[in-house]
Amino acid sequence: MDGSIPVPQRDMKSKVFIRPANEGDLPAILDIYNAVIATSTAAYVFEPHTMGMRSAWFHALKAEGWPVLVSEEDGVVTGFGNIGTFRSKPGYRYTGEHTLHVHADHRGKGIGRALLTALIEEARLLELRTLVGGIDAANEISIALHQDLGFVETARMPQVGWKFGRWLDLVFMQLLLPGPKTPSAP
Repeated sequence: MDGSIPVPQRDMKSKVFIRPANEGDLPAILDIYNAVIATSTAAYVFEPHTMGMRSAWFHALKAEGWPVLVSEEDGVVTGFGNIGTFRSKPGYRYTGEHTLHVHADHRGKGIGRALLTALIEEARLLELRTLVGGIDAANEISIALHQDLGFVETARMPQVGWKFGRWLDLVFMQLLLPGPKTPSAP
């Protein structure tokens, strides 16, 4: 993705920009992710991540050519999203799995939609055939957002996760894209 994509806010007084993440965004990304870990089932993770873990995550994705994006409003990082490897076997090379999280204070403003729309465009530029999202089944807002943008539920896996003293169901949603003009083996 080149540059920033302005996304008008509902109140039209400020604008959200979606742009490629950089090293300087890692503290904000870490804060957002650690809040998600501590307060929700959006990530089946128990322990907060460290800056070293986020830095390794960021550099690994970038080294493999995967996008990491942030949303920014008035100079503040309000959310992030990325695409990464779905599965490491070579036959899955045209499938990516995405993640996105929005800071709790900025939800309900369309930032998740803007990030997911930008990730879909990145997936098209990467010539992916399929973009997959794994979503906690109780996250009805995320499921509805994905449906609005053309994703369909392809699997519902009961009780595959455990967090906060209960079993969690995972929903896989998938968006089919044009993919490469001439797919080939690696």
